Amino acid sequence: MAPPLDGIKVLDLSRVLAGPTCTQTLADLGAEVWKIEPPGKGDDTRGWMPPEVEGESTYFMCCNRSKKSVALDLKSQEGRAAVQALARKADVLVENFRQGALDAFGLDYETLSADNRRLIYCSISGYGRTGPRAGEGGYDFTIQAESGLMAITGEPEGEPMKLGVAITDIATGMNAVQAILAALFARERTGRGQHLDLALFDSAVALLANVASGYLQTGREPNRYGNAHATVVPYQLFDTIDGTLALACGNDGQFLALCEVLGRTDLARDERFIRNRSRVENRDTLIPELQAAFLTRGTDEWISLLRKAKVPVGSVRSVSEVFSAADVLERGLVTTVPDAVHGQLSLVRSPLRFSETPLHTPVAPPRLGDNTEEVLAAHGINLGASK
Repeated sequence: MAPPLDGIKVLDLSRVLAGPTCTQTLADLGAEVWKIEPPGKGDDTRGWMPPEVEGESTYFMCCNRSKKSVALDLKSQEGRAAVQALARKADVLVENFRQGALDAFGLDYETLSADNRRLIYCSISGYGRTGPRAGEGGYDFTIQAESGLMAITGEPEGEPMKLGVAITDIATGMNAVQAILAALFARERTGRGQHLDLALFDSAVALLANVASGYLQTGREPNRYGNAHATVVPYQLFDTIDGTLALACGNDGQFLALCEVLGRTDLARDERFIRNRSRVENRDTLIPELQAAFLTRGTDEWISLLRKAKVPVGSVRSVSEVFSAADVLERGLVTTVPDAVHGQLSLVRSPLRFSETPLHTPVAPPRLGDNTEEVLAAHGINLGASK
């Protein structure tokens, strides 16, 4: 059976991470993705290294598998005409240019949709296509800061801290996929495409989740809790005799089971700790008692005992430990694909699983302009000697 988006054609005018994350997922789902890149330079992330493999950026590799690279200069009349021609054939266009930049090239939604009423045109930007900051560029680090994400991340007495990856880009890319899939579904009923406006800032604010709802209903400024949880206790890291473990007691039953494993059933009977609310209110008393108990055995032993008792617990893995772990290997989370230069590349596979419609078989990220002639010729577009 064909992949879910087999036959869908995506014109990808995006660069860096949010847009390419979106279009890579569409490619995984079976869409044909034409990645438009400026000749000579390509996507900015082609130059983001180290780390690298023989001079090629591993950053670029993380979000550009299974695409076709088409090198076109949008500053040239010929390049713009080629993109306009591809837009007439496309189902979806994804772009993350500055406000007004594509208007000047005749590649804005109004112009392209006039020739292709079924086109779904997805704009990804820092602050949206409307509002007082529509003209500004968006960068994950500053948006993590401005959205409140950094204010709730980090140790209580430490400085605000960003996440270790560009989470607002990744979340926006995921949101863009959702929006595009919904727009494709809507098009089946209406016959028309539409313009989608996705912003890193909007996605980041939405990531505040329960912290946002807590503030909106109470007006109280949330605190930072480091690796602990604001409203669930115990839910944090604990040191053991030889390392560290991550404990996530999500309900009162799990807390009782934890106390039984620790040999501290007195804590489970203590009125200060019986209910989650009381544990939150008395965390400063409870946590030292639990920490003292955990220091009596090693990490592996505690994890084994707690898992048998169905208490959520895990080890704190390094990245190398992640990719050698049995759960990663047995779920097939890494895929190895043939590559013309390196022989093969190892990539994280899509996390999406379907019982009836398989995903597209992954293909190595393309070199700049690898597919220019192929894609243009397939659609009757002739650039002569230019590429």
